[in-house]
Amino acid sequence: MHDLSFFRNNLEAIRSRLEPRGFSLDTEAFQQLDQRRRQCVTESEQLKAERNQATAEIGKLRKAGADTAERQQTVRVMGERIAELDAEAGKVDTEFRDVLARVPNIPHESVPVGKSEHDNVEVRRWGTPRQFDFAPKAHWDLGPELGILDLERAAKVAGARFAVYWGQGAKLERALVQFMLDLHTKEHGYHEVLPPFLINSASLYGTGQLPKFAEDLFRCEGHDLWLTPTAEVPVTNLFRDETLTEDELPISLCAYTPCFRSEAGSYGRDVRGIIRQHQFQKVELVKFTAPGQSYEALEKLTRDAQDVLERLELPYRTMALSTGDLGFSAAKTYDIEVWLPGQQAYKEISSCSNAEAFQARRAQIRLKSGKGKSDFVHTLNGSGLPVGRTWVAIIENFQQADGSVLIPKALQPYVGTERIERAPKFG
Repeated sequence: MHDLSFFRNNLEAIRSRLEPRGFSLDTEAFQQLDQRRRQCVTESEQLKAERNQATAEIGKLRKAGADTAERQQTVRVMGERIAELDAEAGKVDTEFRDVLARVPNIPHESVPVGKSEHDNVEVRRWGTPRQFDFAPKAHWDLGPELGILDLERAAKVAGARFAVYWGQGAKLERALVQFMLDLHTKEHGYHEVLPPFLINSASLYGTGQLPKFAEDLFRCEGHDLWLTPTAEVPVTNLFRDETLTEDELPISLCAYTPCFRSEAGSYGRDVRGIIRQHQFQKVELVKFTAPGQSYEALEKLTRDAQDVLERLELPYRTMALSTGDLGFSAAKTYDIEVWLPGQQAYKEISSCSNAEAFQARRAQIRLKSGKGKSDFVHTLNGSGLPVGRTWVAIIENFQQADGSVLIPKALQPYVGTERIERAPKFG
């Protein structure tokens, strides 16, 4: 959400800054709303001044014993008109905020200008994709052959874009969650939190999923509850309607949750395998900082997510998203893409974003400085990492010619084995 006063006074400047991200701001509609509001406020203030003067005169006349009935009626009419004007101004303010709720964040000046993902800029690359002496398989073939991934039974139970993990496949998923949480809490300085997996509309509004992206979410019928699309939502909203102090910042939190997304806008994309699912597990990183510290914090958060891949010996590249590829709430985003040999492509595995004050203003998460001045905190979030996509990367990158899969050394203590091999059915 944008500051209402700043928006009114800087429409053209904001319009020009939003254009590179492909958003066309209707400044004329905003100006018409603003003109309506100003007219209401101006007339209301004039009438209030006249009413105050008339009330004072009535007081004097009554002391003198004069008849004031007609003047009192005039004051009552003024009061009714003032109430109408104030109500109209409040209605316009609500309209303003409703429109603002659908306006995306302004890109940071360091964001590459571009129209789409094709204009993203690579800022880092780590690791060398493995050269196989056999044709590597994609996880949707290798997983079922090993008996650790079952998409057919998942479809029978829940439909398309769900997965069942068997045996060592399920254990690998569980081990990844524990490995990521341990790494972030013991070495990266995050405080673990386990939030609710069901969230209300106010929470989704606070982080920017509502009202614009309702179709991407799953809602519980008959309740103001939604399945969480990412732990970013409940964790960021833990401090909704609160005021934090400078001494409390920065706050670094990590959380494991299952995530649920309808993927309404992704039909035809990643339809095979488990890259794009309705349900998946994820470890999320969330930070709250003072405004002047958020971009340094973004670099740290991104490094923390990258470190998971480095510990697991998975090649990746990091991309600075262009203005045309930024998410709704983000002022700047890095996408981390992991190499998948079965698909001969880098695939996005984490988005690390700085929302600046955009989410905090929507969620009313304020910052009180030592001087008593009130501001809004900056919020950041990033996947650290999605478990299913990391599972895929391990299966594809560590597959062997005999069909088995080696376990990265850092993960072996969590899995309890060095290799996944074809196991007896359900054994």
